[in-house]
Amino acid sequence: MSNVLSILIAAGLGLPALSLAAEALRRSPSPPAQLRWAPDIPIQYVEVNGIRLRYIKTGQGPVLVLLHTLRTQLDLFEKIVPELAGDFTVYAPDLPGHGYSDIPDAKYDAAFFADAVEGFLEALHLNGVTLAGVSIGGAIPLIVAARHNPRVARVVAINPYDYVQGRGMARSSLLARLVVMAAGMPVLGETVMRLRNFFIMKNILEGGVSDPHSIPPQLLKEMYLTGNRKGHYRAFINLLRNAGSWQTATNDYARIRVPALLLWGSQDWARPDEREQDRRLVPETEMATIERGGHFLPLDRPDEVVRHLREFYRRHSPRLAS
Repeated sequence: MSNVLSILIAAGLGLPALSLAAEALRRSPSPPAQLRWAPDIPIQYVEVNGIRLRYIKTGQGPVLVLLHTLRTQLDLFEKIVPELAGDFTVYAPDLPGHGYSDIPDAKYDAAFFADAVEGFLEALHLNGVTLAGVSIGGAIPLIVAARHNPRVARVVAINPYDYVQGRGMARSSLLARLVVMAAGMPVLGETVMRLRNFFIMKNILEGGVSDPHSIPPQLLKEMYLTGNRKGHYRAFINLLRNAGSWQTATNDYARIRVPALLLWGSQDWARPDEREQDRRLVPETEMATIERGGHFLPLDRPDEVVRHLREFYRRHSPRLAS
């Protein structure tokens, strides 16, 4: 019995050490000089609240700012940015701790991300903004609108991540459920994150689309490599441990006074009653569902996302030509 206990203790101590070694051996990728999917769109950087954010700007017309999901980056919108650029001046940043933006030592809760987005709008002097995004990027526009930010004229929340205390990702797959569970445990959470691999990431992301083929293989590879940046896994686990803050933020949704659209994929992780809860909380909101769409809707049904964004803008501003 004592031998078995000794083996278990040794294994328990050895795994964290092994994970630290694995993390130390990871090669941090260099920021790309251009976008794989749109080499003509320049990559730019701006400092916001002491944090350097990567972003892109393209197109012409009214301002549309796109915010990506947790654990992804601005390239999530590669299928819709070229289409939207014909009607809008499109901005898409990497959120702090994501993509190639800085990874600060911070509390990665809802308020932190909302502050960063408000700082982004201010730093670039953007006004009359349509603020749209997916997942946490969908909840941020609602939070910013509830703050009555004068730069924001309308918001679109695509599959907002503001239910079940921020554990919606656990509904992606069995592996996702295990990762979310482990994230809440000291030492074990860090160990699991340091032992991450491409298969685990791919499995979780594919659980967020109705058709796994809708995620370009090159995008999967890019996002996996981005996750090897120094400190990236710490930011992600911090986000997961503060995920309940997204649901807490819904307490302020009743203060929203600008036009709002809730756009859901029929196969999103949120359940019907959780979607209806947002509809009840946001005053006079519009709500629509895109069939055969999962959580990462801009990858699953890009044409439908573009259509809804255009039509929503037209309904609330006649200046966009038909």
